[in-house]
Amino acid sequence: MSTAVTPTRTPNEDAATGNTSGYRHDLDGLRGVAIALVAIFHVWFGRVSGGVDVFLTLSGYFFVASLLKHVVATQPATVSWRRAIDPWPRLWRLVRRLLPALLVVLVFVTAMIALIMPKTRWGPLGSEIQASALYYQNWHLAFDSQDYQAADSAISPLQHLWSMSMQGQFFLLTLLSALALGGVLRALSRRFTVFANPTAIRAVVGGSLLAVALVSFAWANYRHGINQPFNYYDTVARLWEPLAGGLLAVWIPRVRMPGWLRNALGIIALGLIVTCGWWISGVQAYPGAMALVPVGATLLLIWTGSATTLPDATSAPGAVSRGLAHPRLVWLGSIAYALYLWHWPLLIFYLSWRYQDDVNWLEGTGILAVSVVLAWATTRFIEAPLRAGRTSGISRGVRRGLVALIVIATVIAGTTAVVWQRDAANATVNTENLDPRLYPGARAFLDGAAVPKVDPQPSPEVVDKDWPITSYDSVISGWKDPSIKVGVYGDPNATRTVALVGGSHAEYWITALDAVGKQRGFKVTTYLKVGCALTTSHVFIWFGQKYYQCNDWSRRVMDRLAVDKPDVVFTNSTRPVEGKGARGDFVPQDYKDIFAEFRDRGQRVVAVRDNPWAHGKLTPPECLAEGKKPEVCGVAREVALAPTDPAQAIAADYPNMSFLDYTDAMCDPTYCPAVVGNILLWHDYHHLSATFVRSLVPALDADLGPALQWW
Repeated sequence: MSTAVTPTRTPNEDAATGNTSGYRHDLDGLRGVAIALVAIFHVWFGRVSGGVDVFLTLSGYFFVASLLKHVVATQPATVSWRRAIDPWPRLWRLVRRLLPALLVVLVFVTAMIALIMPKTRWGPLGSEIQASALYYQNWHLAFDSQDYQAADSAISPLQHLWSMSMQGQFFLLTLLSALALGGVLRALSRRFTVFANPTAIRAVVGGSLLAVALVSFAWANYRHGINQPFNYYDTVARLWEPLAGGLLAVWIPRVRMPGWLRNALGIIALGLIVTCGWWISGVQAYPGAMALVPVGATLLLIWTGSATTLPDATSAPGAVSRGLAHPRLVWLGSIAYALYLWHWPLLIFYLSWRYQDDVNWLEGTGILAVSVVLAWATTRFIEAPLRAGRTSGISRGVRRGLVALIVIATVIAGTTAVVWQRDAANATVNTENLDPRLYPGARAFLDGAAVPKVDPQPSPEVVDKDWPITSYDSVISGWKDPSIKVGVYGDPNATRTVALVGGSHAEYWITALDAVGKQRGFKVTTYLKVGCALTTSHVFIWFGQKYYQCNDWSRRVMDRLAVDKPDVVFTNSTRPVEGKGARGDFVPQDYKDIFAEFRDRGQRVVAVRDNPWAHGKLTPPECLAEGKKPEVCGVAREVALAPTDPAQAIAADYPNMSFLDYTDAMCDPTYCPAVVGNILLWHDYHHLSATFVRSLVPALDADLGPALQWW
């Protein structure tokens, strides 16, 4: 995950309170500390540091202080609030501050995607380029985190830009809200002079910010236990963090403190910011209550370093403030925005190029060094000149040329991204009538069928669309859908019924069951929910989120099956062993409990062994798209599977069940390749392609005959 960078310049100290005692270099230095933590934690430790919360808090403090400074300096009864908070100059300053560097990085990212990333990822990443440029990347990622078909995507070089999108939305919402509130106060001030008083204005603004911040904080904590992955990117759940900074800008307590107390509080606050990345798992904990640690620490540093806490006007800043104002930290803070933009894509592209999951000390140092150089160059030659305009010292012709170059490059990159999206959206899979002599699929391993030299099907670029018909018919319940959806396939008029039950690893068998059912005259009903094998107590964890819904859904499905009474239930018998470095597959206790319930109610069951999972840096289709051979794009059999089917050890305990195992159709004695019999085995890293399951129809037909004794 990633963090945000404050995109506004530091105003004079305590602008909201009228105190202009000096420029807050210590807050520039705090930005330097925050961006250093962000980059270091990303590159070397693969986790978030809390820097996002520091930047969001500073952003709110600066932006609200700037708005309030202009408002309290006017006379609302006689001066237009629209002129006091004129949105256009502010929006134009934000555009000049944010867009040039962002667009340069997006152009670079587009080029690197074309050079390094497999074509299978061009379409999804094209969508992210658009989302990042238009400042809705956080929502794009939020909804992708709920899309089971998109949830297996590798980490994106644009993932970090979610926070920039969130901040852009915050700036726009705050500016529009300020205009609306200003109009209300202006109207009230005509009748009640109290609303023309700066103190009253500050009270109304502060009360409004507090109300929204409390709602946002409550929402963040409420949603944390319901849907944390979505919550992480949710603007509503994140608003309280910049609003906390805004509240401090509205009202900063005037408490005179001795130097030792300011230093002690500053050291504590800085210590919390520096260390919280170690003892708070930010991705899983934020933006809930634990985010109060970096947010509160940032507020404390802003406050204790302000003039409102000095014992007298002649007192020097505290030791922590002086340390944060060190020129090197201030310089690092000055390039923080550009450094934030550059470091993450450089890291991701390097890992993709090297096929690695992490970097060593030397590699990380190199990535950080290059990031700093690019950040300095971007700030010096792009961001600063275009932000300063005529006062930059650069001629108008040079500035116009720079703008024209950025615009042309952006148009090219944007067009490329649109083409990628269009190609991905228009891609189709049409493999239902493949010639079995050219594409034997499972028969290549099971029957030793000849495998001619032809291009495999589906192509790696479109295989991600090769899902079972139930997904396209929307008869499989989604992540947050508790309903039981029953689809009907095979021969819908038949009197005998096979019920296909479970999650997506049961679902893809519908391709074969539908074909056999039509041929042999039985109905196939489906009871499916993504990620939900039948369980009794085990809680699955998908993409960092505990998936409690499966137990309730499984219980209700079992009750429904007792009423519907299908002749046979078809489900899974094994799962991969979970955990880092785990090997093989097994029969979970939950499965045994479910099997026992079927046995006790006299229900016939056919259970099929789960297929091998090909965990790796690249999914098998991505690996193939890079031109690698199928023999290195799969998984070693001993890693993915136990030496023998684990279900055989329990078969005697369940006389009502027949256990099937098709792993010999997917793997040779030592390896499970990405392509079997000229057909891609997986459409991601663990779901079988519908085309490959179709090649298993003859084998399933042969095995179901003895198991069902219907033919």
